[in-house]
Amino acid sequence: MTNTRTRVPQDLDRNLALDLVRVTEAAAMAAGRWVGRGDKEGGDGAAVDAMRKLINSIQMRGVVVIGEGEKDNAPMLFNGEQVGDGTGPEVDVAVDPVDGTTLMSKGMPNALAVLAVSERGAMFDPSAVFYMEKLAVGPAYADVVDIEAGPAENLRRIAKVKGTDVAEVTVCVLDRSRHQDLVGEIRRTGAGIRFISDGDIAGSIAAARGESGVDVLMGIGGTPEGIISACALKCMGGAMQAKLWPQDAREREKALAAGHDLDRVLGTDDLVTGDNCFFVATGVTSGDLLRGVRYAAGGAYTQSIVMRSKSGTIRVIDSYHRLEKLALYSAVDFDGRPLAEQE
Repeated sequence: MTNTRTRVPQDLDRNLALDLVRVTEAAAMAAGRWVGRGDKEGGDGAAVDAMRKLINSIQMRGVVVIGEGEKDNAPMLFNGEQVGDGTGPEVDVAVDPVDGTTLMSKGMPNALAVLAVSERGAMFDPSAVFYMEKLAVGPAYADVVDIEAGPAENLRRIAKVKGTDVAEVTVCVLDRSRHQDLVGEIRRTGAGIRFISDGDIAGSIAAARGESGVDVLMGIGGTPEGIISACALKCMGGAMQAKLWPQDAREREKALAAGHDLDRVLGTDDLVTGDNCFFVATGVTSGDLLRGVRYAAGGAYTQSIVMRSKSGTIRVIDSYHRLEKLALYSAVDFDGRPLAEQE
């Protein structure tokens, strides 16, 4: 007798891509009205609300593995929240409704709405270690870099593959005081640095795109962003290497108690296992990767990138949205004033 209650694992369907891009489009357009207003929380909250409404219409049984935080601090899209309509494949979901909230609030380039999906159990669980040391490269350098070899040696290896001097290599680095020693070592090699103020998902993708002018991303950044970036790099044939970086003794003790080896180098396949994941992003503000949301009379334009690791397909999607339709799912006042400012 067949047990009809037994769940049969289902592969992620390629048609899922268009459903996912609608989610990031909604988040980007919700955040778009907050660009340059100086309110990170307001814009992020609008994006979270819009993303959550759309993601629950998708045919999947998702669990948020990388979200806005724990349930008590993030009432929506929190770690462990179930998303989707309860049908379809079982998946891990990583969300960043606005990667680069400071960029959005200041009207600066490269703010993105981001979503990644993989088969259930494929995404690495960082166990509340919020930062990691990262090294991200594109396909050309994936087999030659080694995070434990140090910045100078890796830059020499990249230059050798590139067929140039190290002076022709460009490194993307988050502009943080913790990177003072890293910046000094890079500069002593003669390599150039492209600093970014926030949003190292865009930085990781830039390192994997030959036309970006960036060859490698180095430095310490958010663990959630690292796992999401690994999904993108897997789709692009690039590589991520990382080591967990506890901020203090307490976080270190929690990591060790959770069974993490803090000396272990985590590769792309450790951060997201298997070969069937999606990465989707929509521009909130214009940057090197995507154009940001542009509003016109009665409508809005968006640009998104959609990747799938199983096929290696990368699509850039330009869309036009009628505002009267968008208003049905986006927490935005289309007269131009965020709802949070109204009496």
